[in-house]
Amino acid sequence: MATPILLCFFLFFSVTLSSSAHPKNFSVELIHRDSPLSPLYNPQKTVTDRLNAAFLRSISRSRRFNHQLSQTDLQSGLIGADGEFFMSITIGTPPMKVFAIADTGSDLTWVQCKPCQQCYKENGPIFDKKKSSTYKSEPCDSRNCHALSSSERGCDESKNVCKYRYSYGDQSFSKGDVATETISIDSASGSPVSFPGTVFGCGYNNGGTFDETGSGIIGLGGGHLSLISQLGSSISKKFSYCLSHKSATTNGTSVINLGTNSIPSSLSKDSGVISTPLVDKEPRTYYYLTLEAISVGKKKIPYTGSSYNPNDGGIFSETSGNIIIDSGTTLTLLDSGFFDKFGAAVEESVTGAKRVSDPQGLLSHCFKSGSAEIGLPEITVHFTGADVRLSPINVFVKVSEDMVCLSMIPTTEVAIYGNFAQMDFLVGYDLETRTVSFQRMDCSANL
Repeated sequence: MATPILLCFFLFFSVTLSSSAHPKNFSVELIHRDSPLSPLYNPQKTVTDRLNAAFLRSISRSRRFNHQLSQTDLQSGLIGADGEFFMSITIGTPPMKVFAIADTGSDLTWVQCKPCQQCYKENGPIFDKKKSSTYKSEPCDSRNCHALSSSERGCDESKNVCKYRYSYGDQSFSKGDVATETISIDSASGSPVSFPGTVFGCGYNNGGTFDETGSGIIGLGGGHLSLISQLGSSISKKFSYCLSHKSATTNGTSVINLGTNSIPSSLSKDSGVISTPLVDKEPRTYYYLTLEAISVGKKKIPYTGSSYNPNDGGIFSETSGNIIIDSGTTLTLLDSGFFDKFGAAVEESVTGAKRVSDPQGLLSHCFKSGSAEIGLPEITVHFTGADVRLSPINVFVKVSEDMVCLSMIPTTEVAIYGNFAQMDFLVGYDLETRTVSFQRMDCSANL
C-alpha cells in the first residue's frame, strides 16, 4: 500500500554534550554541518542548495572509500574532510576545546598542532603541545606506532618519535607525530569525562580541502587506533547514535551515546529492537553488514551486490559484508545491477505522480505530482537477521514543493547504507558481540 508523503523535509542536526552519573555512560551531541548551530551554516543558501551539496559530498565520499579500499598497503581509513557531523572535545592539560569532524569511516583522531610546517587556515586556536603537561610522543617501536600500516607510519630516528602520514582521494593530507594525550568530553553536569593516554595524531603538515572551522578528524571507526576502540572497556565496547530529521524546525538533536546503556539490553520484536551481525573484514576501519534483500511493498527483491575488493580484481562473488554502514554519507548507494530492479519496483509503486529527471542530475528516480498527493511505497531493508522497515523520510527526499526523489542511487563500486536511511533510529554498535542493532525512535524526543 502506498504511503502519502507528508514531509516538508531537510536534514539538520544540532548538538550539545550530556553525561550520566556513571562515567561509563555518556552522550556527545552532534552538530550537522548544515544546522543553524553549525559555524558552516550559510543563511543565504536554500534548502535545495544544501541538499544538492550533501548529495555531492555523498558521491565524493563514496569514491574515497573506493580509493582507500584499493590501496596496495591498506590505510586505516581516513576518508576525507567532508563528513556530515562535528563534535566537540577538549585535549591536553590545561584542556583546549577542539571542534572536529566526527567520522565512523576514520580511525586515528588527529588535530592541527603547533609548530606548523604547513597548516590550513583554522578559525580557532591551534593546539600547542608544548603548553600541555600530559602530551607524550610515541616511540617508533611502540605497539601504537605499529598499529599504523607501513605506508602510513614513519620514524624520526634522531628523536625516536613515531610519525603518521595520511593522504586522501581529493589530494588532502595530514602528517605529524603520533602521541598520547588526555582527551575529555564535557558533561551537562559540568564534570568532564577524561581519558588519559589516548593515542592521537599531532598534525603539523596539513592541507587540501579541510574547512577552516574544524581542527581535524575524530576517528570513530573500527580500527585499533580509533577513539571508539581506545575507549574499549571504559565504554564496555558499546556505542550508538540517534540522528534526527527534525532539528531544523523543532530543536531536535542528534547524539552519539557511549557505554553500557547506549544500546538496548533487550533484543526482541516486542521491544522493537532488531540486530544484524557485523562482518569482520579488512580494512577494519569500516563497519560491514550483509544486505540480503530490499522489499518494495510486498515485492521482495534479492540483493545481488557482492563485496567490493579492488585489490582482487574488483567485485567478487562473496556476499557477506557487502555493504558499509556509514553515518558520514547522506545517500544510500546500492549495486547498479540490483538497483535497476529496485528502481523499477519503486516506480511501479508510486501513485499520484509521474517520473521526471532530477534538475540537478544527481538522483536517478524523481517523481512530480502537480497538485496531487504523492503515494509512496513502504520499503523494508533485509539485513541478515534484521528486517528494517523504513519510513518515507528514510527513502525519499522532498526537493521542491511538488517533487520527491529516491535518496538511494546506483553504484558500480562499494555499497553504502547512508544516514538518510538511519534517521530516527537508535543505531547501536556492540563491538563485543559484533552486532549492529536498530530501534525506531523519535531522536528529537528521546535524548
